[in-house]
Amino acid sequence: MTVITRFAPSPTGFLHIGGARTALFNWLYARHHGGKFLLRIEDTDRARSTDAAIDAIFDGLDWLGLVPDEPPVHQYDRRERHAECAMRMLAEGRAYRCWCSQEELEAMRERARAEKRPVRYDGTWRDRDPAEAPPGVDPVIRIKMPRSGETVIDDRVQGRVVVQNDELDDMVLVRADGSPTYMLSVVVDDHDMGVSHVIRGDDHLNNAFRQAQVFAALGWELPAFAHIPLIHGPDGAKLSKRHGALGVAAYREMGFLPEAMRNYLLRLGWGHGDDEIISTEDAVRWFDLDGCGRAAARFDLDKLTALNAHYLRLRDDDELVDLVVPRLEAMGHPVDATGQARLRAGMGGLKQRARRLDDLAEAAVFYVAERPLALDAKAAKLLDDDGRARLADYRAALVGDAPAFTQEALEAHARAVAERLGVGFGKLAQPIRAALTGRGVSPGLFEVMVALGRDEVLARLDDAVAGRA
Repeated sequence: MTVITRFAPSPTGFLHIGGARTALFNWLYARHHGGKFLLRIEDTDRARSTDAAIDAIFDGLDWLGLVPDEPPVHQYDRRERHAECAMRMLAEGRAYRCWCSQEELEAMRERARAEKRPVRYDGTWRDRDPAEAPPGVDPVIRIKMPRSGETVIDDRVQGRVVVQNDELDDMVLVRADGSPTYMLSVVVDDHDMGVSHVIRGDDHLNNAFRQAQVFAALGWELPAFAHIPLIHGPDGAKLSKRHGALGVAAYREMGFLPEAMRNYLLRLGWGHGDDEIISTEDAVRWFDLDGCGRAAARFDLDKLTALNAHYLRLRDDDELVDLVVPRLEAMGHPVDATGQARLRAGMGGLKQRARRLDDLAEAAVFYVAERPLALDAKAAKLLDDDGRARLADYRAALVGDAPAFTQEALEAHARAVAERLGVGFGKLAQPIRAALTGRGVSPGLFEVMVALGRDEVLARLDDAVAGRA
């Protein structure tokens, strides 16, 4: 059997964290088994579906690297096929028309509430003669659910789950306006797309019992179901915006890397021993449904951020420059070819301290900032009269001694100058750092000097000695 999975979002908003994880699990399962990962846009709710939301879904999946193996299917485009299947069920006696008015349905609900019974359709038109239909009323089409026995779902995550069939009402398949309902459309699309495994959130588990009956009524084989637990906040409550439940695009803007997001989402409800850092290659090799837990996962922004820091350190320096330059320019710091060269030379040190791309851009500003540099409070304190005097001596020695412009040679030279001046190395190194970066903290001083180059180092030292920085 060829494994075929699908991600089927409704385009009524952004691609949220829960949806991204569902897409990831489907993508990984298909990749692990050498199958296909498909995308279906469930856009039958025309009032709420938007092109902007569809674009956001495509963009989010593309950023995460979860590209479907075939062009996406738009559910609305298949509405005639859905209705055709309902008509077949009607012709075969597995469905029926219902002419109940909204008032009758509401009265039915009120009676059920008053009698403390489950609120369900009571089957008024199930066996009634259509000749009794009221004139001028468009009927809905309902499925004939079995009234005895049980429906069993052997879920790949939740285990064996059973519902008594008398708890399932005759749900609507086609509305009075002729539009198919979600429950019908999903089943027809899953069958026609050849979906072998339906992997989705466990909030859809109740739907599975009803959809199983639609599969049965159409004489189609049931796919395997796997309902994964939802994601909660760190406090155990349902995930909301206050926990960080933003759209995937927001995390991209905040400076998270897609590989970090994939790794983090993977660990929300799935595990492989004690492994926390799992590359995408290992995830494809290891992922299977038996690694999914049944308890709700808890979203923790701090853990995601720490994981992102790890992946930042692994990223190629040139790639990070390409990611950081737009952020620097958005901060008001144009980056020319010289600035890009400095960033490449200094990226190895910059990325060691960063946790997100925003941090990285902020830390990199001094490489591309125009002179004279603005000083932070600590740098300004270091560049007092004594600090500037030591800088003047160091600047003269740097020109006169002309050490090689390598990290090792520059460090040895600075230590020798400090010794000649009769001060501790830090008393000289800290003012140099402040003059070259405008900050009291930076990557390694001599790495910074090499990245800036001799001419820029001398110019920044001149600014500091003259009090321009």
